[in-house]
Amino acid sequence: MFKAALNEIKIISKNEEKNLLSNIKFHLEPNQIFTILGKNGSGKSTLIRALTGLLDKRFYSVSGEVIFNGKNIFSMDQKSLLELRRDKIKYIFQDAVNSFDHLKKLKYYFNSFVKDRKEIEPLLEYFLLPKKEELFKLYPYEVSGGMAQRISFVLALLTHPQIIFLDEPTSGIDSAIANLFLLKMKEFVKRENNSIIIVMQDLLFAKKASDKIAYLSNGTLSEFQFPDKFFIANQKTFPAELLIEN
Repeated sequence: MFKAALNEIKIISKNEEKNLLSNIKFHLEPNQIFTILGKNGSGKSTLIRALTGLLDKRFYSVSGEVIFNGKNIFSMDQKSLLELRRDKIKYIFQDAVNSFDHLKKLKYYFNSFVKDRKEIEPLLEYFLLPKKEELFKLYPYEVSGGMAQRISFVLALLTHPQIIFLDEPTSGIDSAIANLFLLKMKEFVKRENNSIIIVMQDLLFAKKASDKIAYLSNGTLSEFQFPDKFFIANQKTFPAELLIEN
């Protein structure tokens, strides 16, 4: 369903190119949650933006291919790419507030992308968000970062995509909300051929949520492994207290 083979990701600056990531190869199996762990500055966000065609071509060059449902995302025209992001692949930014147009009320996004309006209220209630009559009146700048993350996730779920990309989903929320995310992610990947890919630094959440985990460091990605095998293999990389089962 989703297969990535990226040779190089480079940043372009003053007519020079600097290599950021190379030799990234993996495929996503359906009905599973995949997590990429990595330190700040390791290139996690750059990687998943590259995978979804979101890197600005004026500043980045990407060689390779990303195959989704038999088609190379990098070969798609702009119209096809927008349709793909609208219907099949959803990306939830770490800075969720600024992923919205601040001149449009939140009502615009629900009216534009939601397929079944009867699903809206139960999801808002599940994520402890205001009722739609209240929420729809707000502009994005009127909600907190944590609320924006929840709203972005709700919108993603309401469009029924095949894959959801999550960039540091626990960074702006408390542990109670993180557990709500966790349960809803596991529910999502049980349907049809759905998958989730997460990039984060939260080892404990990754251990609880993931079917497979990889580590991004030194400009490349390790093999995806089952969580127990991954943490045993990397026990010298991470602090011991973060490897204890809670």
